[in-house]
Amino acid sequence: RYKGDDKSYKTTSKYRDLHIPVQYAVIVDESHPFGLYSAMSFTAIILAAGKGTRMNSALPKPLHRVGGHAMLAWSMDAARLAGAERIVTVLAPGSEDIQDWLDGAPFAIQEDQLGTGNAVASAREAVGNEDGVAIVMFADTPLVSAASLKQLADGVKAGAGIVIAGFRPDDPSGYGRLVEDADGTISRIVEDRECSPAERAIGLCNGGIMAVSRSSLFTWLDRVTNDNAKGEYYLTDIVAIAQADGAAVRHAVIDETEVMGVNDRRDLAVAEAALQARLREAAMEAGVTMIAPETVFLSADAVIERDVIIEPHVVIGAGCHIGEGSIIHAFSHLEGARLGACCVIGPYARLRPGTEAANGVKIGNFVEVKKARLGDGAKASHLTYLGDAEIGAGANVGAGTITCNYDGFGKYRTLIGEGAFIGSNSSLVAPVSIGAGAIIGAGSTITSDVEADSIAVERGETRHKPGGAARFRSLKTKAKQRGT
Repeated sequence: RYKGDDKSYKTTSKYRDLHIPVQYAVIVDESHPFGLYSAMSFTAIILAAGKGTRMNSALPKPLHRVGGHAMLAWSMDAARLAGAERIVTVLAPGSEDIQDWLDGAPFAIQEDQLGTGNAVASAREAVGNEDGVAIVMFADTPLVSAASLKQLADGVKAGAGIVIAGFRPDDPSGYGRLVEDADGTISRIVEDRECSPAERAIGLCNGGIMAVSRSSLFTWLDRVTNDNAKGEYYLTDIVAIAQADGAAVRHAVIDETEVMGVNDRRDLAVAEAALQARLREAAMEAGVTMIAPETVFLSADAVIERDVIIEPHVVIGAGCHIGEGSIIHAFSHLEGARLGACCVIGPYARLRPGTEAANGVKIGNFVEVKKARLGDGAKASHLTYLGDAEIGAGANVGAGTITCNYDGFGKYRTLIGEGAFIGSNSSLVAPVSIGAGAIIGAGSTITSDVEADSIAVERGETRHKPGGAARFRSLKTKAKQRGT
C-alpha cells in the first residue's frame, strides 16, 4: 500500500484495500496493532488537522512512517479491522498532500484551528447523527489496536453514552486524569496542571480516544463553550454535558503504548521501537528464528513463513514474502522481494523491489538484485549485479558478473537459460539472451545472443613479452634515480 520516493521524500502513497500479513492476522493479542475481530459497525473520526510543527518536516506529520506505513494508515487499518463502516479524516486547509494520499477516502476540513471539539464538529456533515457509535481517534497514535477500538465501541453498544480510553502509566504526571465516581463511572477529566493533590495521585489517565453515541455527539458538541484560557472548544468537555443529560460515561483501560502520541522525531523513534518489538514477537511466535531480534527491522506487511532463520542486522522492508526454511544471513537488506522455500540470502545481500526467487535460490554476499526472477536452484553466490533479468532454474552466475541493463536512456532485459554457467567477471550487455546450458567464459563481455549449449568467450588477445617485467622495473628505477 505504501510506495515512497526516498530521493524527494514526497509521498506517492495511496490508501487502498487492506493487506494483512497471514502470520500477523492469525497470531494476535490485544497489544498487537493487527487483529481480525467480529465487531459492531461504527464510524471512525480521525483527527489529522494538527500543524505538526515539532516534526520540522516538509512531509505532513500523519504521513510519517512507522513500520514502513504512514501513521494515518495505521489508524485507518485499526478502525477498519475493528468494524468501522465509515472513516472520516479531519484535515486542515492546505492539506492537499494528505488528500491525495487518501485517494478518494472521505475527509472533512477544519477551517479554524479551535481545538479538538471544533475538529470533530467539522465532520458533522460527513458523519451524520443517526443511531450508532462514533469513535474519535488520532492520526498520530499509530499503535492503537483494533481490539481496543472494539472494546470502546462495545461499551457504547452496551448502553454508555461515552467510553473513554484510559491507561495507567508508571508515572502519570503530565497526563489528564480520569476521575471516577463510586460506581466506576467517569465524572470528569482533569488536566494535570489543574489537578488537586488528591487528583494528582490518581493513576488512571486520559488516552484521548473515545467512543460516543453518534446520535448525541454533535448535540453535546453544540453545547461546548470556549470559556478557557486558549479560547478553544475541547472534546473532553462533552463528558460533563453527557453526565448532566443522565448518560453514563465509562472507561476502558488499554495499554499505554496504544495511546502513545507522536509529536516529534524522538516520539517517532519510540513508536518505531515499540512496533518493531511487536512485529519481532509475532514473527517468532509464528516459527521464525531470530538470533539477535533487537537488530532485525521488519516492515509491517512482511510475510515470513515458519522455520526461516534471520541472522543479526537484517532489514526486511515493505512488500517482502520469505518462504519457509529460508536463511537470511547478516547485514542483508530486502525490499519488495518474494522468496520461495529454502532460499539462502547474504550475508551483505541487497534485494530490491521486483526480486522474485523460486525455491532453493542462493543470492550470496555482496550481490544486488533488482527486478529479476531466479528459477529453482539458481545461484549468484557473490559480487554480482542482476537487474532487469530472468535467470533460469539451475543457472550459476559467477563472481563479478553484471547485467548491463541501462544505457542512460532505457532499461533492457537479460535472459539466462536453465542450467547456464556464467563465468566470473562477465558483462552481459542487455538486451541479450543466453541459451539454456550455455557457458560464458570468464572475463567475457557478451553483446549478442548466445545459443543453447554453446560456449561463448569474448576477450581481447593476450600478448606476452618475455623479460618485459624486468626491463620495465629497471627503466623505472633509473628514472627515479635521475629524478625524472
